[in-house]
Amino acid sequence: MKSIIIIAALIMTAGGALAEETIILPGKQAGDVKFTHQKHMTMLNNCQPCHSSPEGGEIAGFGKETAHKLCKDCHVDRKAGPTTCSQCHKH
Repeated sequence: MKSIIIIAALIMTAGGALAEETIILPGKQAGDVKFTHQKHMTMLNNCQPCHSSPEGGEIAGFGKETAHKLCKDCHVDRKAGPTTCSQCHKH
């Protein structure tokens, strides 16, 4: 949990620099998740499905539960992207 909070803080403070990078979200038991921010920005063309403001920035309450709700629910709703544990989490 502490690692996820640190990663979230880095995402919030780095701003545009992370827009083009792959972000590794640590998963303690199931394995890490690679998140390509630019790919999601291009597909959604909107920051607010995940972020609190149109400009991006903080993801309120980001942690395991929030990541599962935001990411998995979005993938299920759009019928696109991984939706099972092993599709996201890699050892």
